[in-house]
Amino acid sequence: MTISTIRVPDVGEGVAEVEIVTWHVKPGDHVREDDLLADVMTDKATVEIPSLFAGTVVELGGAVGETLAVGGVLCRIEHAGTDASPETEPAKVIAEEPVKAVAEPVAAAASPKTAPVVAKSAASEAPAIRQTQVGSARAPRPEGAAPLASPAVRDRARRAGIDLRAVAGSGPAGRITDADLDAVFAAPPPSPAGETRRARKEGTERIPVIGLRRKIADRMALANARIPHITVVEEVDVSALEDLRAAMNERRGDKPKLTLLPFLAAALKRAFVDHPEMNAHYLDDDGVVERHNAIHLGIATMTPNGLVVPVLRHAEALGLFGAAGEIARLAEAARHGKATREELSGSTFTITSLGPLGAIATTPIINHPEVAILGVNRMAIRPMWDGSQFVPRRMMNISASFDHRVIDGWNAASFVQRLRGLLEAPALIFMEDEA
Repeated sequence: MTISTIRVPDVGEGVAEVEIVTWHVKPGDHVREDDLLADVMTDKATVEIPSLFAGTVVELGGAVGETLAVGGVLCRIEHAGTDASPETEPAKVIAEEPVKAVAEPVAAAASPKTAPVVAKSAASEAPAIRQTQVGSARAPRPEGAAPLASPAVRDRARRAGIDLRAVAGSGPAGRITDADLDAVFAAPPPSPAGETRRARKEGTERIPVIGLRRKIADRMALANARIPHITVVEEVDVSALEDLRAAMNERRGDKPKLTLLPFLAAALKRAFVDHPEMNAHYLDDDGVVERHNAIHLGIATMTPNGLVVPVLRHAEALGLFGAAGEIARLAEAARHGKATREELSGSTFTITSLGPLGAIATTPIINHPEVAILGVNRMAIRPMWDGSQFVPRRMMNISASFDHRVIDGWNAASFVQRLRGLLEAPALIFMEDEA
C-alpha cells in the first residue's frame, strides 16, 4: 500500500493561504478518484478539492476554520496505486511523490485509538436529585402546634421570609435545624396552583465564525472603522415605474423577467452622468479618489452561507433585459457557490435590498473602498396628498449611504433627489440626451 499527500492547490492571483470551510471526508472514509475531499475559501471564492486516488483517508491536515498555506498538507490517503507523480497530477491539486508505508507505523496511524472504557454512564454518575415535599420527612405537625427551633434558626428563617410552620423538622421531637433550612433554600420555588413547571435550561452553544461569515465580519469591521457614514433616506413614488415594469413583463416573450433591479441599474447609469463622484473608489491609504468610467454594480445577494456581492459588470452597456438576465445568472451562481473570483470582486457601486422583508428605512454599510451604496426598502401602498385629496400610491423608501470624507452632504442629497426624479418619471431614464 502507498500513502500519498494531497496538498492545498495554488488558486492563483497571489493567494498564499486558504481557509477550510467544509470537510466531505473523515479519517477512515473510503474515497473514489475525483470524490470531493474539502471546500476551501480564498477571499470570497470557494474552491472544491477532489481526490486524486481511490483509497482510505488516513489523516486530515486541519479542522474546519483553520488556515492552511498554499502547498501545505490538506490530507493523506492510503491507496493501492504506486504510479502517481507530480507530472501526472491535475493542475488543480498537488500531490507528493508516493512513499512506501512502513507496516507498523501505518497500522498504528490507520487504526483508531482505543477509547477508555467508561465504567458508568453519564446519567449514573450525576448526583441523584430528590425533590421532597415540605413535611414529608416525618408525620405532619399537629395543626396549631408551634414549630420547635432554636433562636438562631428562627432568626435566620425570619430574615429569609420563611414560615417555619411549613418546614418539616428532622431534629429530636420535630425540631427544625439549620440543615432543614438549607434544604428549603436548595429546593426549587413552588409553582402556583395549576401551573405546569417548565424545565430549566443550562449551557451555551459556541458557533465558530468561519469561512464566508468571517470574511463578511472582517469587511464590515473594516468599513465601519475607516468610513464615516452619512445616510440619506428619501421616499419615492414608484407607481409609474411598477406599471411600466408590469407592462414590459407581459410582453417580454422568452426574455428574462424584469425585477426592480434592472431599472435601478438603468437609473444609476443616468444619475452617474451628473454625479460621477459616486461611481468611485477612495484609496484612503494613498489619499486618492479613483472615478470609474465603467459601471460595475455590486448586487448584494443572500445565500445559504451568508451575504455575497456578485458584480454586474459594464452595466452602462446593458439594456433592461440584458441586465435582468445577467443579474439572475450571477445570483444563481452565488447561491450555489459557483461564482468566480472575478464575478465577486471589482464593484464600483453597490445595491443592497432585503426584498419583501425590507424595513421602512435602513442604514446600509458601504462596501470598502467604494464611496456610496444604495439600499432599497419595502414597497407599500400609502395615502398621498395630490393637492386636492389623498390617493393611494405605491411608495418605496431608498436609503443611500456615503463616505463623508469625500462626499459632502449637499452632493449626497442632490444625488438622491436625481435618483428619485428618475424613478418617479421612468421615461427620463431612457432619454439619453434630454434627461
